[in-house]
Amino acid sequence: MAANHIIGKIFTYLFILEFVLKLVALGFVMDEGSYLRESWNQLDFFIVVTSLIDNMFASSDVAAFKILRMLRILRPLRVVSHNVQLKMIIAALLNAAGSILNVIVVILVVWLMFAIFAVNTYKGHFFYCSIEKYKYHDKFDCIDKGGEWLRYDSNFDNIGQAMMTLFVVSSLEGWPDIMQQAIDITKEG
Repeated sequence: MAANHIIGKIFTYLFILEFVLKLVALGFVMDEGSYLRESWNQLDFFIVVTSLIDNMFASSDVAAFKILRMLRILRPLRVVSHNVQLKMIIAALLNAAGSILNVIVVILVVWLMFAIFAVNTYKGHFFYCSIEKYKYHDKFDCIDKGGEWLRYDSNFDNIGQAMMTLFVVSSLEGWPDIMQQAIDITKEG
């Protein structure tokens, strides 16, 4: 047996022991302060149950049970349930999620407006010749000289590509390349 498999079983048994002790101390679900009344304990319970099912069917090759192994990544979340400061941070992030989503929607609407403008202005202009791309600015000259007339990866030919290009520019990662391409735009066709 591999060492990580043994360690996984040890942690599963420790989680089960903790679950049983909390169950005896708090009760399961009926009382006011019982185990499943707190959301963090619900997460712990889910992790324990999926770990148990995973251990029971560890030797089988059924695809549905292999998916349960992916739920092992939830185990570090148990640390959050034992740390008050982390609980507060996670709760604050979850409370702010609605506001963050509103800001994302506003940003996407602004990007959409600029994407529509860019499609109307630059559609069909972001092309280059495969040989000496800064020398041949015409499709026919490029093909005549033996090159291929290619489209840049970042372009404004449709709304999706325009939004992606605007994202690259706003992330400040690849904007100099797109700026150079915009300086070197060609006529449509």
